[in-house]
Amino acid sequence: MNMDFQKISPLWETFPVRQTGTTESVKTAESSVFKDIFQSLVDNVRESEDEVAKKEYLLSTGQLDNPVELSIAMSKAEASLALFVQLRDKALNAYSEISRISL
Repeated sequence: MNMDFQKISPLWETFPVRQTGTTESVKTAESSVFKDIFQSLVDNVRESEDEVAKKEYLLSTGQLDNPVELSIAMSKAEASLALFVQLRDKALNAYSEISRISL
């Protein structure tokens, strides 16, 4: 009995691609530093979550040689999300403080 096995092809090439802000050719003069910081944070969170999904797929198909890479990717994703949440909370607190100022 001869069983031929086919190699599993990677699926991350078929994952939906998210557009990041790095491909913008022209930025308007109105773009603020605040907006740029938060856009880079959002892009960082998305990229780290995509990396986790890729590592999980590789691990589940047996293509990941070192399973610690998944753990590292998960830690990076967790840290980037925690940083984003902290900065969002600080920005909301600053906005509420500014809105309380009476002129």
